[in-house]
Amino acid sequence: CFVAALSLNKGNVLTELFFCVLSEEYHFKQWVSQHNKLYTTEEYYHRLGVFTENKRTVDRHNAGNNSFTMGLNQFSDLTFEEFKKFYLQTQICSVTKGTHVLSTGPYPEFVDWRTKGNFVTPVKNQGFCGSCWTFSTTGCLESVIAIATGKLISLYDEKAMVDAVAQLNPITFCFDVTPDFKHYKDGYTKCHSTADSVNHAVLAVGYGSEDNEKPYWIVKNSWGTAWGKDGYFLIERGKNMCGLATCSSYPLPLV
Repeated sequence: CFVAALSLNKGNVLTELFFCVLSEEYHFKQWVSQHNKLYTTEEYYHRLGVFTENKRTVDRHNAGNNSFTMGLNQFSDLTFEEFKKFYLQTQICSVTKGTHVLSTGPYPEFVDWRTKGNFVTPVKNQGFCGSCWTFSTTGCLESVIAIATGKLISLYDEKAMVDAVAQLNPITFCFDVTPDFKHYKDGYTKCHSTADSVNHAVLAVGYGSEDNEKPYWIVKNSWGTAWGKDGYFLIERGKNMCGLATCSSYPLPLV
């Protein structure tokens, strides 16, 4: 469609636009079949329009020089406003004094609790509800055996988060999902906001760095395994990306 738009002044305009529309609908029908979608006639053409805009967003992003790639997924027929309504829930997360006590270190360069044993349960799908907070919390509880109380240890910055993941267990954190994140496929994502208002909760199961220069978190999501990297994503570490260090914690285990 981008090629057709660039060649409007070269003749055969109607033919090129016709094939552009056919191509868009072909991709949409493939996606509909893959995800077992059912629409009324009116809804079909509305979702075709939304899907087409989302696909163009994905194509433009992937054609640029970005730290992560996008892809079509089960959310590709939703606008971001619809996506927020169904899957996100805004919370105001004020910065409080953390209660985590830092260890003396040193910390390993790479940590992934998925490789340490049977400590991280499979990725789940929260469905059409803003229940990510429950999935994030239970995911952390599942990773911390023999929980003694309902108390949570709050983590005041990313240094404390690294310390907890390196020395103890996976941790839960909240962050502000931006429109691009809906299409995430691979690579490490980042955003420009560090707001206290967050709308999604997830589980950090490890961390690492790319070429020892680009630190990231390894994060378990709750949108099923068809999204992202088998349900996981990487996000830049050390800069409070999307406010992720504002609300982070882990259960207090029995000692």
